Amino acid sequence: MPQSFVGAGWSFPLHTDSTGSIALSTGDKEIVEAMRLILGTSFGERPMRPEFGCGIHDRVFDNTSSETFAAIKRDVESSLNRWEPRINVLEVRVTPGEVGTSLLTVLYVDVRYELKGTNDRRNLVFPFYLIPEHEE
Repeated sequence: MPQSFVGAGWSFPLHTDSTGSIALSTGDKEIVEAMRLILGTSFGERPMRPEFGCGIHDRVFDNTSSETFAAIKRDVESSLNRWEPRINVLEVRVTPGEVGTSLLTVLYVDVRYELKGTNDRRNLVFPFYLIPEHEE
């Protein structure tokens, strides 16, 4: 992929490189970091751009159901299509992971995407945690 198309941006999380300058991400790494930033930001988290992010964070307390999986899938597709213009989202799958404790359920959000202008298909797996209602 041409560097001019992808560009360069500050690494996420923000840190310095060996020269003391702000570390930059380029190429494929920059796109993956941008996608993770979109999915990891909840709506309203950025005061100057409250519409930026992804609605999955509103679902943290939802139960583990096919309706929740479908809603997460819609949220991810919508946000990535809006905020990451360098990719085509091909498919989003939401699958439950192993249950570590009774207080958390991990869902794996598998995003299959293609870099625009290429036949380069990739995937990103984003873990998302539900905290289901717990009766005592």
